[in-house]
Parts: sequence; C-alpha cells; structure tokens
Amino acid sequence: MEAMILLARVYFQWGDVRAKDDGEKLAAYDRGRELGKRAVELAPKSPEAHFWYAVNTGRWGTTKGVFRSLFLLPTLREEVDVILSLAPDDPGALGLSGNIELALPWGDLDKAEANFRKALKVDPHYTAVRVDLGRLLIKRGKYDEARKELQRVLNEKEPRFVADWTVKHTKRARELLDSVKGKS
Repeated sequence: MEAMILLARVYFQWGDVRAKDDGEKLAAYDRGRELGKRAVELAPKSPEAHFWYAVNTGRWGTTKGVFRSLFLLPTLREEVDVILSLAPDDPGALGLSGNIELALPWGDLDKAEANFRKALKVDPHYTAVRVDLGRLLIKRGKYDEARKELQRVLNEKEPRFVADWTVKHTKRARELLDSVKGKS
C-alpha cells in the first residue's frame, strides 16, 4: 500500500513536471489516480492514500477540461472531507479544499483563504499552499499582501518539499509577482 501511495505521488509529479504534452499528463495523472484509488481501497483510513487519489483525480480533470472537472467535483469534495475527518489539520487537504473553492466561479473565497491560512499555521513551510494563498490574494486585489506571501516562497529556507519548491513553486511565485508589478 505504501508503494502505491509513493507511485501515485510519482505519477503526479511526472505529470506536472516531466510530461511533454496533455496526452502524457493525462496518462500520468490517470495512472496516479488508479494507484491512489487502489491504495484507498486497501487502506481506507490513510489520509495520504486519499490525498494522492484526490490530487491526481483533480489534476486529471483540469487537464481534461472544465466540464470534466465539474463532473469530478463531488468526488474531490468527498475525498477532502474524508481526509479532514481522519486528519483535521492535514495541510495538504486544507490546501486542496482551498484550491477547490478558488477554482470554482461560485467558490467561497473566504473559506479558501481560511483553509490556506490554517494549512500554513500547521506547516509554514508548505510552499505550494503559500503560492495558492498568493493567487487568492491577487484575485481579491490584495496585491501588497500577495507580494509578501510570494516573496516568502522565494525566501523559504526549509521548504516542506524541496524538489517541488525548486522546480515548481519558485517559478510560479516569480510569475505571479511579475503579474502584479505596478499594481496597488
């Protein structure tokens, strides 16, 4: 079961970083989703199994298109609820919950912000969530606060996931900082 969880994570990373096109991304996320689902079946009380099933499912859906993402929304919310019932302070699940709200046109931005902030209170080095908080603050027009959060990503000395921080989070933080240059 632990190997399945690890492989689900590897497929997620492969889809995010190494896949060259949407076809390769979809194949990686789908394989990660299958492994995550099997891990959930074997260990229904494992927050990690539910998390990697959910994030692969979510990324597969967004890569597939908006309609597919909306179709998967109940599954994603159910998985987040399960994770938070098993581990109420799980920063990954809190971040995922916030991202669901942030992505929806009718999403609850207050809930998203509260979940991002709670996740960062639990683990201030979780740079993926800090980038997402920056995106939310930009969406809300809170540019100065967004800059501070995004700069914290770039200045982070002990990122929770060093490889993700190196390959994805610092790049995204720089892009977001560039997008708010001159805005106040």
